[in-house]
Amino acid sequence: MGDITIPIKTYPYTRKYETKNITKFKYIHYGDIHTGKAKKINEPSKLPSITKGNYSTLRNGDVVVADASEDYKGIADAAILLSTGAFSIIAGLHTIAFRPNRKLVFPMFIYYNLQTSRFKHYGYHVGTGLKVFGISSNLFFDYSAFYPSLIEQQEISKLIESLENLLSLQQRKLKQLNLLQRYIKEKTLPSQKELPKLRFLTTPYNTYKFSELFKKSTKKNDGQILQNHVISVASMRWGKLPKSSSEAYMKTYFIFNKGDIAYEGNRSKSYSFGRFVANDLGNGIVSHVFSVFNSKINFNLEFLKNYINSEQVMRDPLRMSTSRTTMMTNLVLKDIAKQTLMIPSKDEQDLLGSLYKITQSMIELNKKQQQELIYLKKYLLQKLFI
Repeated sequence: MGDITIPIKTYPYTRKYETKNITKFKYIHYGDIHTGKAKKINEPSKLPSITKGNYSTLRNGDVVVADASEDYKGIADAAILLSTGAFSIIAGLHTIAFRPNRKLVFPMFIYYNLQTSRFKHYGYHVGTGLKVFGISSNLFFDYSAFYPSLIEQQEISKLIESLENLLSLQQRKLKQLNLLQRYIKEKTLPSQKELPKLRFLTTPYNTYKFSELFKKSTKKNDGQILQNHVISVASMRWGKLPKSSSEAYMKTYFIFNKGDIAYEGNRSKSYSFGRFVANDLGNGIVSHVFSVFNSKINFNLEFLKNYINSEQVMRDPLRMSTSRTTMMTNLVLKDIAKQTLMIPSKDEQDLLGSLYKITQSMIELNKKQQQELIYLKKYLLQKLFI
């Protein structure tokens, strides 16, 4: 690395050197590299401002790497300056900065080379530290790699960059789809005794007590359901019992069939009083710490899954029927039984369930496409850089 680059002076500037004043001076902090705020920098106005000074400034094409990380995977995470704009920019705390020799190497090619597993393994072997993992500038510039012709470097860089642009597009699409899903649920589900803003049908909603819709289940596992049918309520996925679990302990688990709901008492920003989760996975068992309920009426399962899990719908009923402990909330059965819920007709449930399923399918497809692009980029970085 030292044969094809020129080291650039860095400055041990911490966050305390930042200013809200308009100074036209910016800096790259190693923390911003790790968080992604500083990666391919073509909008330098977004970088933190610092006070004016007589600095050795960066140019377009310069690369800045973080020389400290909490783990080896983040060691020497890199940023490349694609535009300085009208700003004077310096490399700040815990960074190594260099200027590629453009007669020998294309700057973007080095930037992508520093993302390869080969380089990360090198950083792991030469890095030092326990709580904070670091690499010295001498060892960083000792790293060796093979470089093809400049033309091939440019073509490889363009290929990876095109892939990153596709990935960025998928990420934006996923963000928009999540916003759309949230908007749809917000407008099609009732809130605090108010009907939804968006309706498919004009048939009235009916009001039921919780006890008219659901019955507390006390059915325990008789030992016939095996360990591979344990359900993780939080993620609604198949889980596993600890290997040390005895047959007697498995019999303390509740039967949790498809279409049942279970109360999970962990509080979070999204769920102030815990939440209900509907089983759309399959017949299985759950820990005795969960309260399981069987449905008394014929719900559309896709509708029920979204309805019963909605903070908008269930916040008030759960607020009136839970008690708090240090870390969790406990469901008070006699109180939840008295809470009222507004339920649409089965026909409208079917329409809403289809809408929720379509939007979720779009999100899952987008996630899959995004993951495939991530795998493809990783594959290309492994095969095109040696």
